[in-house]
Amino acid sequence: MKPIYVTEPALPPLEEFIPYLQQIWDSKTLTNGGPFHQQLESALCEYLGVKHIALFTNATIALITALQALRITGEVITTPYSFVATAHSLLWTGVKPVFIDIDPVTLNMDPDAIEAAITPQTTAIMPVHCYGHPCDVERIQKIADTYGLKVIYDAAHAFGVQNDSGSILNYGDLAVLSFHATKVFNTFEGGAIICPDAKTKQRIDHLKNFGFVDEVTVVAPGINGKMSEFNAALGLLQLKGIQGALEKRKVIDAHYRNALADVPGIYCVPGAGEKVANYAYFPIMVKPEYPMSRDALYQKLRDNGIFARRYFYPLISDFPMYRGLPSAARSGLPVAREAADQVICLPIYPTLELADQEKIISVIRGN
Repeated sequence: MKPIYVTEPALPPLEEFIPYLQQIWDSKTLTNGGPFHQQLESALCEYLGVKHIALFTNATIALITALQALRITGEVITTPYSFVATAHSLLWTGVKPVFIDIDPVTLNMDPDAIEAAITPQTTAIMPVHCYGHPCDVERIQKIADTYGLKVIYDAAHAFGVQNDSGSILNYGDLAVLSFHATKVFNTFEGGAIICPDAKTKQRIDHLKNFGFVDEVTVVAPGINGKMSEFNAALGLLQLKGIQGALEKRKVIDAHYRNALADVPGIYCVPGAGEKVANYAYFPIMVKPEYPMSRDALYQKLRDNGIFARRYFYPLISDFPMYRGLPSAARSGLPVAREAADQVICLPIYPTLELADQEKIISVIRGN
């Protein structure tokens, strides 16, 4: 029985990658902002509809660098319903995460909870576009403007997502993308920071290269966060097939919704009003009306060779390095806790075969 995983990286034909590798071999330029790196930055700006982008070796280093670039200190309000890197980036920079509850429909940070969490130590807000569904960006920005706070979006899931104003990545002071193998657009490993202006990009480019300006000038305690030419070359090739991949995801998403719509106790998480979606994940909530618990269904899927994932369970706030924080108290995060206890993300990727999807649906329907 061939296992069906929650995702499978979309990769181009190997023979199409060989000419890119040959150019790298010929040039002997492997990193440090080589030609493929420069080309990918330009191509992504055009595709995503953003002005400036700084490529990184991964999104976690990009998050840490974004916090450094904006000189964030003190406390940052964020969500407990995310991958651990969101909060880990705060701890790595000596910043205290303050968790708030999420919206029961979008599963994004609840804007109504932000103001109550602001203290004199609060310097920023770090929302997550969960599953690629946009946060309430207008309300978050209004709160940030009122209290003089920075906004850094963890946009790891939000590649290519747009609202009525264009790219969702243009909101906030900075937005961070992930190009990890599990993402809609991957470069094996990688990430990026969306920058609003050239000056900010320049500072970020310095920070990701040890703080070097030139051979003898170091202006900041930077890190090594550069993307290699191998990753950038793959990214250029991946970008050629991204539209086709997104269309296939859309078809899979629609089939799940149609097939599971009448199953009592199975709730398919909707979008958040985005104009252009990327169908990065397919989360369902297993409600009390379903004849078995979430974990029982999770195990039943596994027993049938279907390796769905409980994104995001446990909550970040439940892990040892966070659970002692006042904001991690169970009583303050009821919506997030319920979501974490009910969620299963079903397999979705461009090459998921219809027969495999039907098998997943059949297991859930109890056929």
